[in-house]
Amino acid sequence: MTVLLGDCREIMKSIPSASVDLVYLDPPFFTQKTHSLAARDNMAEFTFEDHWASLAEYLVFMRDVLSECHKVLKPTGSIFLHCDKTASHHLRLLLDNVFGCEFFQSEIIWTYKRWSNAKKGLLNSHQTIYFYSKTSDFKFNILFTDYSPTTNVDQILQARMRNEAGKAAYRRDENGHVVFAGEKRGVPLADVWNIPFLNPKARERVGYPTQKPILLLERILEIATESGDCVLDPFCGSGTTLVAARLLGRNFIGIDLSPDAVELSQKRLQEPVKSFSQVFAVGEESFLDKTDYERGLLKALDAIPVERNQGIDGLLKFYLNNRPVSVRIQQPGESLSVARRKLVAASKTKHCIAMILVRTQKETELSLFDDWMADEDVLVIDAYDLTINQWLQAKQKRMAADVSIAEEDHRINESAQS
Repeated sequence: MTVLLGDCREIMKSIPSASVDLVYLDPPFFTQKTHSLAARDNMAEFTFEDHWASLAEYLVFMRDVLSECHKVLKPTGSIFLHCDKTASHHLRLLLDNVFGCEFFQSEIIWTYKRWSNAKKGLLNSHQTIYFYSKTSDFKFNILFTDYSPTTNVDQILQARMRNEAGKAAYRRDENGHVVFAGEKRGVPLADVWNIPFLNPKARERVGYPTQKPILLLERILEIATESGDCVLDPFCGSGTTLVAARLLGRNFIGIDLSPDAVELSQKRLQEPVKSFSQVFAVGEESFLDKTDYERGLLKALDAIPVERNQGIDGLLKFYLNNRPVSVRIQQPGESLSVARRKLVAASKTKHCIAMILVRTQKETELSLFDDWMADEDVLVIDAYDLTINQWLQAKQKRMAADVSIAEEDHRINESAQS
């Protein structure tokens, strides 16, 4: 287990052939930029260059790197090459040429949520990881994920087969009884991975410009290696691959051309830190606290739902004088005055100059002449179901009154006739 300083092309020549179980590389992406980022304590800044004279120069460099990677891999080994849209199509062709297109295994899409920017076009929210093996006899561990919430229970319990028309059907025995499929561990892992990007306050973040989350590297290592295997990262950067390898009991070799990167990797390996991701552990759905009813009200107002806020349920999509407009929905059992107080308190910290309070229940004790009802900054509107119910109740009362009047007129007429 070591971290080496130097050009990976030269250093890999000294690594014995067929001695590495897995290569993961996050090389320069041909961005033609200088990447820099300050450490969390702002005491250091990490920088690396991704400038090339031409695409041809870059591809020659990457061909040399991939050739050395192929040499050091065991016959049972695999390579995972991380890239983005800039040159991914060129790198795929290089991998086909060096490793053989017949040993292409997967194009993994790592997707994540990022804040929007001013770019003209679609927001970048994924990167690509190409998975190639050295031979057809490669190590591979099947990982399982949970079934989709829409999966029917029969699909989990019952065995499947192809009927005479070649279509999928549930298997039955000679007596027509359902054949059970046996124990299930979930759905085999697919090639689209939703793993959160490191947020600025993550404990494992060290300020390296291209730092990847340990969760991503752990998944790769779990797929293609076993305890005690050797993992090589020719562009180790901040050392995330090496930290993941150490945490999972793998041996590792890290290489980088930057003395700062090597020093940072060695420091992280002394005290490995891995952030806990609540989103990854329990899923994005666990962060949603709005009911379908509330979402319907917010959608009718063309408002964006706000999760996990004590006073604000949504924000209108348009601003007033460049300031947000907040929305709160009155909760069951909550008085309108309490709902307003929570809305105003939460909106003040968000610098809202206009607020909308949606009333969802009738309050007989509420006076329309209460001082706060005249607040020009807070608009009180009734939810559509409350408006409809009040209208129906009023109409029902009027109809009942009309019936009573008709019955009284009829009684009077009968008395007069008698």
